[in-house]
Formats: sequence, C-alpha cells, structure tokens
Amino acid sequence: MNAFIGLGAAAMFSGVALGAFGAHALKRKLSEDKLAVYQTGVLYQLVHGIGLLLIGVAGYFSDSDLLAAAGWLLAAGILLFSGSLYALSLSGIRKLGIVTPIGGLAFLAGWALIAAAFWL
Repeated sequence: MNAFIGLGAAAMFSGVALGAFGAHALKRKLSEDKLAVYQTGVLYQLVHGIGLLLIGVAGYFSDSDLLAAAGWLLAAGILLFSGSLYALSLSGIRKLGIVTPIGGLAFLAGWALIAAAFWL
C-alpha cells in the first residue's frame, strides 16, 4: 500500500503545481470556459490524490485486495479524467472529452470498492 502513498503524494504535488500554473500562466492565455475546465481537472486530481493517500494509510489496517484495486482505479481516474480535461483545455480538441467520462467511471468504481472493502 506504500505505492498509493507515493502516488497520492505525486498527484498532490503535481496538482498543486498544475493549479499554480493555471492560475498564473494560463489565466491570460485561456478563455474563461477553458480555464474552468482546466481548474476542474486540478480539483479532481487533488481530491483523488487525497483518496490515494487515504488508501495507503488504510492499507496499514486492512490488507484488502479491494483497497488495492480501488487505488489503481483512482490513479487511472486521475490520468483519464484530469488528464483529458488538461488536454482538452490546452489543445481545444473537443474529441478528447470522450475520455473524461471513462475517468469519472474509474473514480466511481474506486470509491465503491473502498466502501466495499470496509463493509464486506
């Protein structure tokens, strides 16, 4: 489960860096709509980075395969959901938006597995 603490810390570090980049460097370069899309990517990355950290900590109390699967789903969700929003806002290629819901489903599945790991 230490991998999830590392992944969570990396997600948080890069999320803070990307948020600062968006607030300072992109504010004048992107339209309000594209900046809002970018900021949504940052928000979801940070929230799910915290989720990865919590999975890593929870792993010290539970050796559940469901927790591990949940961690990988949250990590995939960050890449797919937030990554597609970053790419969409920076490139303007709207077809990239088709990836975003897949990342959202990975987030939902990850949180469901976290619940199942402690309820089952």
